[in-house]
Amino acid sequence: MDTRVTIVSGKKSILNHFMHELRDENIQKDRMRFRYNLQRVGEVIAYEISKELEYESEQVITPLGELEIDLLTEQPVLVSILRAGVPFHEGFLRIFDKADNGFIGAYRRTTKGNDFIIKVEYASTPDLTGRTLILVDPMIATGKSLVHSYRELVQDMSPGRVFIAGVVGSEEGIEYALRHIPQARVFLGAMDNELTAKSYIVPGLGDAGDLAYGSK
Repeated sequence: MDTRVTIVSGKKSILNHFMHELRDENIQKDRMRFRYNLQRVGEVIAYEISKELEYESEQVITPLGELEIDLLTEQPVLVSILRAGVPFHEGFLRIFDKADNGFIGAYRRTTKGNDFIIKVEYASTPDLTGRTLILVDPMIATGKSLVHSYRELVQDMSPGRVFIAGVVGSEEGIEYALRHIPQARVFLGAMDNELTAKSYIVPGLGDAGDLAYGSK
């Protein structure tokens, strides 16, 4: 396993319950529950990423005294890929509640022979120069949408640190992402090892966007 990749479900925790519900085809029928579980996985992964950030000691005065507590030196920038990224993003925002935020609309457009190209029709982000960027994408299948989105976002900007967060990623997709964004750290709920001919993750959980919001 690449040392830049952390599989959060690799250690037994309550996250396994959330992942189980996200994958279960019967529980998936409850869209509200599905969105809620995406949010909960986002909270857990955000907490894990928070351990990798920079802190400095600040004094706090309580009703009975004072003490030093380590606080973030700077809030990260959270950027999600629409549309399945929205509830996952909300989980991150519950943890990094003072973070700046960005959004990018990227999707696959099928071409001849079931190949596809990545189209970006919307991107909005604060200045990323020198900042910690957390790129939030629930399903990282081929990694192409992620890499394309990253390039669209940064352009003339240079983030200080880059984290990629996903609920489920494929081995192939993560390898592709790290080959093109080598400075990134990846945090996943789970890693699956197979892609179908149409680039869906197996066993995966299906189309996260459709399960969260309905068929396109």
